[in-house]
Formats: sequence, structure tokens, C-alpha cells
Amino acid sequence: MANTTSTSLKLTVQTTGENSGTWGQITNTNLLILEQAIGGYDAVGVTSGATLAFSNGVLSNGKNQVLKLTGTIAGNVNVTIPDSIEKTYLVENATSGAHTVTFKTTSGTGATWATTDKGFKILYSDGTNVVDITADLGDITAGNVTSGAITATGHVLPGATDTYDLGSASAVWRDIYTGDLHLSNEAKNEGNQVDGSKGNWTLQEGENDIFMINNISGEKFKIKLDKI
Repeated sequence: MANTTSTSLKLTVQTTGENSGTWGQITNTNLLILEQAIGGYDAVGVTSGATLAFSNGVLSNGKNQVLKLTGTIAGNVNVTIPDSIEKTYLVENATSGAHTVTFKTTSGTGATWATTDKGFKILYSDGTNVVDITADLGDITAGNVTSGAITATGHVLPGATDTYDLGSASAVWRDIYTGDLHLSNEAKNEGNQVDGSKGNWTLQEGENDIFMINNISGEKFKIKLDKI
């Protein structure tokens, strides 16, 4: 029987008794391909799109675990892997140009970076489509997360309106640095504890004064300050 080829990484599957004198070289190549798949990195130019290679029995750019997509794109582009490939990827969209980049299988669907998204995605191909795991990370339920620092490049939003606290009575934030401060209890079932009403206000800073804007009535007020 002749050698065969594995479906996803295109490794050479050797038949017993075959490849006298060359089996060691074939085995070494297989190991290098596995190394590519586990931790290999490659920068791939995708100026006009790209089809990643999965050649039989040799190292190929599509077999790498980590890919950096590069180049200046003048329109929306596709980066394609063959159908039937089952594999995970860590992919960075490092292209220049405000156009989408889609990482997909030849016949199936894929994961798309928006026109201004130059970030990273965790992807896997199930042999039919490429799935963006990163897009579903927000649905993962986890316990407490401890971090030395968190830097966000986008909005930080609670999972539900008027449900969760920032800090607590026994664990307060030391200082809060913010621009305008928006205050609203309109989402609550009941109003405030003084007169029971609901309001929507914005606090803004002036050069010499602090102002409050009633967002319901449109009236504007100046907070009286006494210098000490």
C-alpha cells in the first residue's frame, strides 16, 4: 500500500514497509509541520486577498498556528483556507486601509474584521466554516477575575441596566476621574428616597463654576460654591 495524507495538516502517513531509506526524513518533516501547527508564526501579505497553502507533506503557510495579515488593502479582501481543514488559529489583522478582511473556507463562511478593526481573533475551522471564538467570549460565564490593571479600548458596559455596582460599601474606589457625569434613576421601579420622583441630570464643568443640566426639562443650573 502507498503512503496516505492526513486530512487537515497534510502529514504523510507512512505505510509499514514503505519508504526504505527515506522514512526518517519524512518523519522529521511531519514533526516540523506539527511544530508549525502548535506554535508556528508567519506574516502573510493579503493586499488583494490570499489563499493559504496546505501542500501535502511539506511546510505551508496555512499550517501555522499564528498568522499576521499584512499589506495595504484597497478594498474588502478574503483570506481563504481549503474546505475540510480542521484547525485553530490566532490571527492579527495588521493590514492598512479601511476595508474588511474575512478569514474563511473556500466554500463556507468565516470571521470578518470590520473596516477599522485592526485587532486579534481566535478562530477555528470545523472543516466547513471558520468560526470566530473571540466574538462569543462575552457569553462565557466566569467567576471573579483578578487583574493588576485593565486597559479598555472600547466601552465597558454592565450586563443589565441598573443591576450591578461599581465598588461596594466595603470596597470603594479611591478616586474617580471622569469628564461629564450623567445621573439617572429613570430605569428604577421606584424614584428617589426623598420625594419619590425620578430624574435625569448631567453635571458639567465650567472654568469657574459647576453646572447641572436637567435633561428632562432642559433647564440649566449653576451650583453655588463658597470659596474657603
